[in-house]
Amino acid sequence: MTLAITTDFHGQTVISTFEMTPGTCADVLDALTDAYDKVIRLQPGFLGGAIHVNDAQTRVSTYSRWEKRQDFQAMLRTPEMRDRNRAIAAMCARFEPVMYEVSAVF
Repeated sequence: MTLAITTDFHGQTVISTFEMTPGTCADVLDALTDAYDKVIRLQPGFLGGAIHVNDAQTRVSTYSRWEKRQDFQAMLRTPEMRDRNRAIAAMCARFEPVMYEVSAVF
């Protein structure tokens, strides 16, 4: 699925950043990939997403789009994602999901 980024998108965009040591990057990537594959992508309102890693393997960013903010929040509240997020956060120095609106596209 291609995620066309447009200013007329009325759903919810979420960009999450994770900071870790290079030694734990592969574990974080595995945990995030498994979460997207087995839980997140199957949730109501999920439109698509991507996982990015920097070349130093000290930061991972995820990008996801949802039909509405409440869909993302409901996914976070599921018992399975609460457990998964606790485990992922324990591997990271910092973990921050932030909701955004697209303001311009070039």
